[in-house]
Amino acid sequence: MSQSKQQVFASIAKETLFIDTLETRNSDSLDFHDTSVWGIQQALEQAYQAGFKQGKRQRKQTGATK
Repeated sequence: MSQSKQQVFASIAKETLFIDTLETRNSDSLDFHDTSVWGIQQALEQAYQAGFKQGKRQRKQTGATK
C-alpha cells in the first residue's frame, strides 16, 4: 500500500528536517523553522526518490515499456 503525497511530505519533514507537522498553526515560532541547506537537500532528494518509485510502480501497473 502506498502512502499519500501528504503522508510522504510529513514523514520527510519529521524525519529529515525535524518539523513535527506541516499544518499551519498561525504562530511564527511554530510555522517558521531554521534548517540547514544540507537538510533541505536531503529532504528534496527523498521527495524525488519517493516520486521516482511511485512513477515506476504506476508504470509497472499500466504495463508501459518506456
